[in-house]
Amino acid sequence: MFGRILSTARIEFAIAVRNRWVAISVAMMMMFSLVLSVAGSAPSGDLGIDRLSVTVASLTSLSVYLVPLIALLISFDAIAGEAERGTLPLHLTYPLGRGELLFGKLLAQLAVVALAVLLGYAVAAVVAVWGGGLQELAGLPALVRLIWTSVLLGAVFLSLGHLMSCMARRPSGAAGMAIGLWLVAIVLYDLGLLAAIVADDGGAFTTRIFPWLLVANPADAFRIFNLAASGAVGAASGLSGAANTIAQWKPLLSLVLWPVLAALLARAAFQRVQP
Repeated sequence: MFGRILSTARIEFAIAVRNRWVAISVAMMMMFSLVLSVAGSAPSGDLGIDRLSVTVASLTSLSVYLVPLIALLISFDAIAGEAERGTLPLHLTYPLGRGELLFGKLLAQLAVVALAVLLGYAVAAVVAVWGGGLQELAGLPALVRLIWTSVLLGAVFLSLGHLMSCMARRPSGAAGMAIGLWLVAIVLYDLGLLAAIVADDGGAFTTRIFPWLLVANPADAFRIFNLAASGAVGAASGLSGAANTIAQWKPLLSLVLWPVLAALLARAAFQRVQP
């Protein structure tokens, strides 16, 4: 079973390289990370913390938008594209289960996201250390935390992209659903919570329900966990109050459970796809 999964992953990764997804993803992460590492670390002296920690806080705000977008762009046509090209029935004639096919695709695409994240953040770390010296390595644990949580966030949206791909009949429909998912999960969800807080005016929703709704969104859980752990919350985000009051195990649990839940949803949807 593992041999079939790894073989599928190798083929999918080669396809990603051929389609320039690896180069595009790495270039996007490196470019934005470089810009933020240069511009976002300017206030570190005033805050009394190391430059790399401030850079990590800035990269967190970047990653919550860019990593899900990259993951969805890579994964939205994983099944719908195969079905439209007529290669999905061929895959299913092989001694390869649907779960194995989906998991192989997930591994390959997750490798693309992980490579982009690792190289992009490495550039930021090099710039921070180059500008501030070896004492900037105090922020290295926060950077390592940001890397593995970014990979987890990417895994969530890769599987959600597979889910959209299974639900749509054509890649164009899957692309529309993926962009809609990104807008809802990354932009509109927080705007809705903000509107609810304003309407509640400090009532039960704000004190009891809001923290759980915030943690329930993997993007917000990612942001809260990394900002609170970086030591530079106040420098980067209006979520400072939530990040300081919500127990760290809650966003961490959300980040661990969401990739599993999203993969199970994608697998259930794939079972209903007719080759």
